[in-house]
Amino acid sequence: MPLHVHTAKALAVLSAAACVAVAVTSPATAAPIAPSSFPPGYCHASSLDPATTRPDPNCTPGALNPAVTQSTIHQTICVGGYSGSIRPPSSYTTALKKQQIIEYGYSDTSTSSYEEDHFIPLSLGGAPRDPLNLWPEPGGSPNPKDGIEFKLYKAVCADQVTLAAAQHAIVTDWTTADQIIP
Repeated sequence: MPLHVHTAKALAVLSAAACVAVAVTSPATAAPIAPSSFPPGYCHASSLDPATTRPDPNCTPGALNPAVTQSTIHQTICVGGYSGSIRPPSSYTTALKKQQIIEYGYSDTSTSSYEEDHFIPLSLGGAPRDPLNLWPEPGGSPNPKDGIEFKLYKAVCADQVTLAAAQHAIVTDWTTADQIIP
């Protein structure tokens, strides 16, 4: 899958397995990052099917929370309640969702038809407020991606899979990402 130019510039080798991570952004406590505004219809989801849809890699390449690294997972993501503690308020995500529904060119513009999804989930160190990590995912919540995210989260916290490998698998193709779990 082609990478967003900012993501391509930020790629780094993170392990002997040569797993890569996407661009690092501000933590949840920082001011929101101003969204890049794309023209209406510029972005395109891979499909409208919640079981297979992926965001446009040029618009939503994914972004990481710099507070979450392999060495901090047992003080951050693997602590109960962590994701909820950094989740942005609905006032932020709903406003962004409305903008991105237009950018993605969806004919159905009802906000209830989409979940403002963290492409790299908070439970795997995704950036909470970065618009490059949030997108209007077709369908509601819960959805098929949620189950795969949870399996990867459990594997990362059990030290079965590295954080970088899980992040890379999500960005590459979330529908097959759980195949990296031993």
